[in-house]
Amino acid sequence: MKNWRFYAFVFFICFVFAIIIFRLFTLQITKHGYYETLADKQHQDVSSIIPARGGIYMKDKYVSDNSVSSLFPVALTKNLWKIYAAPKEIKEKEEIVYKLSPLLGINEIELMEKISIPNDSYELLKDKVDEGTAEKIKNLKLKGIGMESEKWRYFPNNEMACHLLGFVGYDGDKKVGRYGIEEYYEKELGGKPGKTEVIKDASGRLTAVGDKILEESEQGADIVLTIDPNIQFFIEKKLKETIDKLAAIGGTIIIMDIKTGAIKGMANWPFFDPNKYNEVKNINIFLNSATYGLFEPGSIMKPITMAAALDKGIINPNTTYEDKGFVNVGDRIIKNYTSKANGVQTMTQVLEKSLNTGAVFVQQKMGKDIFREYLEKFGFNDKTGIDLKSETKGNLSNLKGDVEYATAAFGQGIAVTPIEIITAFSAIANDGVLMRPYVVDKIIYKNGKEEKTEPKEVRRVISSDTASRLTAMMVSVVKNSFDRKASVPGYLIAGKTGTAQIPDFQKGGYSDQTIHSFGGFFPAYNAKFSVLIKVDEPKGIRFASDSITPLFRQIAEYLLNYYEIPPSE
Repeated sequence: MKNWRFYAFVFFICFVFAIIIFRLFTLQITKHGYYETLADKQHQDVSSIIPARGGIYMKDKYVSDNSVSSLFPVALTKNLWKIYAAPKEIKEKEEIVYKLSPLLGINEIELMEKISIPNDSYELLKDKVDEGTAEKIKNLKLKGIGMESEKWRYFPNNEMACHLLGFVGYDGDKKVGRYGIEEYYEKELGGKPGKTEVIKDASGRLTAVGDKILEESEQGADIVLTIDPNIQFFIEKKLKETIDKLAAIGGTIIIMDIKTGAIKGMANWPFFDPNKYNEVKNINIFLNSATYGLFEPGSIMKPITMAAALDKGIINPNTTYEDKGFVNVGDRIIKNYTSKANGVQTMTQVLEKSLNTGAVFVQQKMGKDIFREYLEKFGFNDKTGIDLKSETKGNLSNLKGDVEYATAAFGQGIAVTPIEIITAFSAIANDGVLMRPYVVDKIIYKNGKEEKTEPKEVRRVISSDTASRLTAMMVSVVKNSFDRKASVPGYLIAGKTGTAQIPDFQKGGYSDQTIHSFGGFFPAYNAKFSVLIKVDEPKGIRFASDSITPLFRQIAEYLLNYYEIPPSE
């Protein structure tokens, strides 16, 4: 008992030592796996391996080789550089500003402000710097200036086919396709990301990439469009010239292969540069008006009205009526554009002279139900199914009473899209069969597999006999009417113009502004191509027969020569 303090101390030491041993056993043996995983997580992480995005290409009629190297590139992934500064490491600020300002194209005052932020370890100076400039900056060996390689979407032809292609932008911190082909085919173009382990230091910063790849990435597929680059260049140039000449605010041109539905050219004004999409202030410019823009078609709807009545046997091309220059429908008076009475007229003359009263006569003879049935069969109440993002469908919701049906017969009071109109005109040219339009010819995967787009028949809209008789009427329009400026010597051209007033939704009724359009196909009885031209709010010329029929003739001549189509007359 004399040494109880000593034994108590020994016991205490042994007790503490036992606790430590027990704790070590628990940490090192019992929970070894748990803490090993926790430690790994502190120094390792899983990072995505971003695959190379597939390219987008066009193919002209001269290319027989299907390899990507022989195609015309319109969207590629390019290796560019991000230049950044660590201001807290920079001492010779004046030297850096003097040397970097001209290389980066940044104002000296702005650059000085960026590299003078106290205790700042990272400040982005400029991204999308080309290889040559990055190499020059690297050779300067400036302390506090770093660079990082990054992949960017690059459109080598700038504005060409911009609405068709779209661009690649950010969704959070992820780059994805926006609008057009880039968005519609994001899954195919973007590929499949992989996974790899990365090693971090105690501060959580990336120090190296681990050797262990958890999941391989799959590169994006390449896409070949139906668009011919020569045709696309031509129609974009002509569209711009026409817009400038007419002081118009916008326009659209579409060219379709009659037999397949393949789009050979599609252009909208105004253009934008997908490489600089972030500089565009009005994002509505990104919308493809060929597939998204609704408009009242005006007189280019008259052939559709005729098609319905012809197909039902209600009229024939020589059926007559008396044109008094106006017609009463309910409490409304509907007039011709000249208000002139033309006397007894045939149905062919109705199209030639673009008589509103004649279109109303035809609609009233067949009735509301038949007329609506054919509008829907031609596809004006549904999307065409074209493989582009943001397609909208026509609007027939205004079709209610006698007046609305009467005005719809000459294209007023209903809304359609340009792609719907050209698809409907192509059905007339294609023996009465409606085709689904498409812009991608094939998808080429990195494993060598190819996915070819096959032409798709949607439905028969009118009989072969109706299509033939209506084509003859439309040929007569180009031969004998104001639309003769669309004619091409040696060839039979079928077509129809439209001059439509633009609704004034604020005041009600219609404004003084118009939309000019022309739809046609050629050679008429063995048609290869259909063309739709639309110009918004042209100035100085009242009717489409004067403003855009010459443009149609230029496009027709170009296509006939380019594809070496022999004369039909």
